[in-house]
Amino acid sequence: MTAPETELGVRSFLTTETPAVAGILTTLVFVAFGDALLSDLENHLLTIAMFVCLFAVMMWGAFGVVRHADAVAEKLGEPYGTLVLTFSVIIIEVALLAAIMLHGQNNPTLARDVMFATLMIVLNGMVGTALLIGALRYWEQECNLTGARSFLVVLSALSIVALVLPKYTETPPSPVEAPGKAILFIAITVLFYGVFIFIQTMRHGAFFADPEERSDDPSHQTREPTRPLAYHVVMLALTLIPVVALSEYLAVIVDFGIEDIGLPEPLGGVLIAILVLAPEGLTAFHAALANHLQRAVNVCLGSALSTIGLTIPAVLLIGFAANIDVHLGLTDVETVLLVLTLFVSGLTFAGGRTNVLQGAVHLLLFFVYVALLFSP
Repeated sequence: MTAPETELGVRSFLTTETPAVAGILTTLVFVAFGDALLSDLENHLLTIAMFVCLFAVMMWGAFGVVRHADAVAEKLGEPYGTLVLTFSVIIIEVALLAAIMLHGQNNPTLARDVMFATLMIVLNGMVGTALLIGALRYWEQECNLTGARSFLVVLSALSIVALVLPKYTETPPSPVEAPGKAILFIAITVLFYGVFIFIQTMRHGAFFADPEERSDDPSHQTREPTRPLAYHVVMLALTLIPVVALSEYLAVIVDFGIEDIGLPEPLGGVLIAILVLAPEGLTAFHAALANHLQRAVNVCLGSALSTIGLTIPAVLLIGFAANIDVHLGLTDVETVLLVLTLFVSGLTFAGGRTNVLQGAVHLLLFFVYVALLFSP
């Protein structure tokens, strides 16, 4: 290979893999100068600048992780592809959770806040936006009723068992207060999610297919990644590792904002949920605009289900390892909002066709959630 070709190849690589390069460089800067940079958080301008920088780089990295995980998924096929994509995203979320949970004061409600924020952002924010923009362009859209119902029946049962039931048990399923009950909740959650994955990827995959999908429709054909599997696996790791490493530094700033400035405690959970869900949200919006509503439904409801199904066991295991409390039960207000959201979601997909009305209702519920963050 000649020198110009080599230079062109390097430039092409740097352009394509900018998220990984930015993540690695930012990680090196914070490893070298992080203690000095984080020593003066009372300088609010510097703190805000560092937060914006870290959040932007980690968000960029999350998009890169999803892109490579999606390519690996295409290469491996089902069910392994779905698992790679899901676990790649969950690793980021669990790393952020662990960093914030283990830093500063114990925040036993953080995991609950993240999962509740995920459900509100997905079921109201993302679903509402996807339905609204799709209906504005196509008037009405159709999804596979059986698939949407399969998502919602598992998601409803799992979210109520994990986030509502613990509030009404005599002892909460905390690794410190009731380790036996915590182990039971881990097992139940894993079984819920495992059964669904089996149904989705092996037994009833047709439930989650577009009702109008045709094999000769080029818009539905899978685009085979042009690079080899090994390349995407390596780049997936190189993009993921900086995001995980930077989570420790972001946790310091988030803890400072919550503990010292007095920002709402659930805000930490919202930030984690946004960081994890942003790539999938854009994927769902693009699918809705392309009139592939089922793809949008699969992305939205699948991300919510994987978050609940995999985050609860991970967080409880962190609680066991670090001997810290984990409180899963929602407040009364949050419980009402969750039940209302699940009820409306069931009605939204009950007919198999959606329009502007459903999208607007979900977005209004999302605005209620945001308002209650700052005025409980």
